[in-house]
Amino acid sequence: MAPPRDPRTRPAAGAPRRALRGGPSPAQRARPWYARQTVNDETSTPGKLSAFRPVPRTGVIFTTTEATRLGFKTTDLDWCNLGQGMPETGPLPGAPPRVHAVPIEVDDQEYAPVQGIWELREEIAGLYNRLYRRGLPSQYTAENVAVSGGGRTSLTRAVASLGQVNLGHFLPDYTAYEELLDLFRTFTPIPILLEGERGYAFTVEDLRREVTGRGLSAVLLSNPCNPTGKLVQGEELARWVELARELDCAFLLDEFYSHYVWTGAPGRLPVESAARYVEDVDRDPVVLFDGFTKNWRYPGWRMTWTVAPRSVIDAVASAGSFLDGGGSKPLQRAAIPLLADETVRGETEAIHQVFGEKRRRMLHGLEALGVRFDRAPDGTFYCWGNVQHLPPPLNDGMGFFRAALQRKVIVVPGEFFDVNPGKRRARHASRFRSYVRFSFGPSMEQLDKALARLAAMVAQPSSSNHERG
Repeated sequence: MAPPRDPRTRPAAGAPRRALRGGPSPAQRARPWYARQTVNDETSTPGKLSAFRPVPRTGVIFTTTEATRLGFKTTDLDWCNLGQGMPETGPLPGAPPRVHAVPIEVDDQEYAPVQGIWELREEIAGLYNRLYRRGLPSQYTAENVAVSGGGRTSLTRAVASLGQVNLGHFLPDYTAYEELLDLFRTFTPIPILLEGERGYAFTVEDLRREVTGRGLSAVLLSNPCNPTGKLVQGEELARWVELARELDCAFLLDEFYSHYVWTGAPGRLPVESAARYVEDVDRDPVVLFDGFTKNWRYPGWRMTWTVAPRSVIDAVASAGSFLDGGGSKPLQRAAIPLLADETVRGETEAIHQVFGEKRRRMLHGLEALGVRFDRAPDGTFYCWGNVQHLPPPLNDGMGFFRAALQRKVIVVPGEFFDVNPGKRRARHASRFRSYVRFSFGPSMEQLDKALARLAAMVAQPSSSNHERG
């Protein structure tokens, strides 16, 4: 059987069929083992049906799949998963008790409304008003909220509702955006490059130039950004919202890490949202996504929401009626008490204490290994590190990932965040090939174990660090 094809050199649309089925080119065969991926290999899928296209995995799924080939199991505590996209879910000092049981009423056996149950939508709207809109005349209501069964579901509903517009998206950004932005053909995704040399800064003047120069009607971004941790906040975020209002450009803001804020104003709960700067909740073109996945540390609940003008909520609910049909009714009812002010404050402050220390420890530990950072993360639980100054093959994100696997440590190569819907951009080496995303989502114990193993990997190069034929 032919060696696995490297998805990073995926043939362009319209390429001869032999390029899809004939195995790797001589240039690909020359790639070292650590630079090759082994997923989505059309030549090695038994019983592959011609009606179905190869669907690439997101970065996290790819890395855990590769680790599973080497024996990784989520229950095996000898593995350290610094690639995980979720926070630790157990008790934290000072945090409210975790939910261990969900009561199910008789009518909870029925479908939930596609937009979510009214009581939960009211609580979500109220939370936004209390956190971000105290004293403002325009207030969110249940009609400004739609509940979904997961973050990707919320995003999919929204992009399915877009018209024939140009949609701007940033590089680097969340890996799942790649297929999401290629799934629906009503809009055209337009990449916006961020520069590490500037610490991924992007001013409102930069934004105005992109929106007007490229004819953007919508912009999608994660804020804080996964993977860089860059956060648009305060007056800067207020100017972004003002620009969206002025230019009638919809801002789709993925705020799933909005309670993991490391640079917030002193004395204020460390949270941030563009909801704070909206003038009219039914007219400003600002669409927000959040949920229990990260900020409440309940990823398994798949409980998320969209907050937006009522016209947008009507559209995403219509999209949800054919895309997913709505979320879990028992979990929606169980979620309502978790939105109480004292619960939100207690959980957020506990996150800030525990994850703030893990952030500090990871930054210092990786810097000691020679990993460099364009900026320390303002938010999220990720460190976006440049490994180019490490010895080969560790100076390549995929090489670092492969070598770390031999030490039972999982990370995510940076090139997965080079969002390229439909592989429309030219097939050249990714700008983020020397980057790695490190998660401090796991427990402190797992973090310390992983850092020790990575230190040994860098200090004592072994056969696992070199090319393997």
